[in-house]
Amino acid sequence: MADKQTTNGKEYDPTAAFRDMRDSYLNAWAKTMVDAVNTDAYAKATGMMLDAYLSVSSPFRQAVEKAMLQTLEQLSMPSRADVVALADRVTNIEMKLDDMDAKLDRIENVLNSDARPRKPAPVKRSKKKGAK
Repeated sequence: MADKQTTNGKEYDPTAAFRDMRDSYLNAWAKTMVDAVNTDAYAKATGMMLDAYLSVSSPFRQAVEKAMLQTLEQLSMPSRADVVALADRVTNIEMKLDDMDAKLDRIENVLNSDARPRKPAPVKRSKKKGAK
């Protein structure tokens, strides 16, 4: 085996120069991109592109949604709207059950308070005259 070359007690790395050059290049690009992205002009341009994309994609999205609804209907599967409507109904049922439970608790408390054995009122005996 060949002995490894050393410089100042460290192993020689032939790719170190390329790695340093790559890191410098990436750092310069990162700084340039951060400076470009943090401008108002970039924000406005991005906003305009997104608005254009949304206005162009809206008819396509609606067509896909319509096709999906028809497909789900043919497969006898619920759509998103069906699931949301069902979730609303279940939520309403849960709320009514909670109300009924609270009312039953109040009725039970009233019945239990009336059914509790009460201590009889102490009988006051009057002393008769002449009695010992």
